[in-house]
Amino acid sequence: MTVYSGTEGFEGATFVRSSFRGAVLKSCDLSGVKMRSVDVGGLDIDSHDLFFGTLIVNGVDVVPFVEAELNRQFPGRELQNAQTPEGLRDGWVAAQAAWATTVASTPAELVDAQVDGEWSLAQTLRHLVLATDAWLRGGIMRIEQPFHEIGQIFTSAAQMGFDMSIFRADTPTFAEILAVRAERQQLVTDFLAGATPELLAEERDNPWGGDDWHPTVGDCVRVILEEEWAHLRYIRRDLALA
Repeated sequence: MTVYSGTEGFEGATFVRSSFRGAVLKSCDLSGVKMRSVDVGGLDIDSHDLFFGTLIVNGVDVVPFVEAELNRQFPGRELQNAQTPEGLRDGWVAAQAAWATTVASTPAELVDAQVDGEWSLAQTLRHLVLATDAWLRGGIMRIEQPFHEIGQIFTSAAQMGFDMSIFRADTPTFAEILAVRAERQQLVTDFLAGATPELLAEERDNPWGGDDWHPTVGDCVRVILEEEWAHLRYIRRDLALA
């Protein structure tokens, strides 16, 4: 199978009577792509950024329908955009209850299972530790080096110049992961217990750098919730295929 990686050679191209049957596109920019008179039977799209734009199918923007269906499948997910301390607390409780169900129901032999190269349950929980560290300990609490050594960072971090020596080279046990995950979950719970509208409105720096966005404390919490729900969907999707 031919693999195209890092190419911009298809930008603005037109494909006529071409077959893409069984093709796999990962981490690709498909913004602005137009498809006309195409056979899309079995087309499978998974996009974390779907809700920041539009997806037009036969003249209908289907994004609101997808959002509503995911909220139905994951009760409490709609609270990831809550603007009040009460809403964020309720959203956090719902997300943690859903995660507890998934972790408890996953057989031990599947905690390290990977599907199509995606993160396993163990890796996903490590990433959620990192997300909490970045947005709560780093963004909100302004701790200079907020990351725990077992955190799982995104794959392109090294190429971006991130100091990877922060993280352990060996693989932690699942028990270790669960212990650190529980500590980070409690940190969020404790923070939200005392959160006020005034605190949520305070401005912070983007923990990943850059001067184009200065999130509020509330924004940082909403990113944590977004990470929780997004990765819960991913891991349930993959465990169903494992």
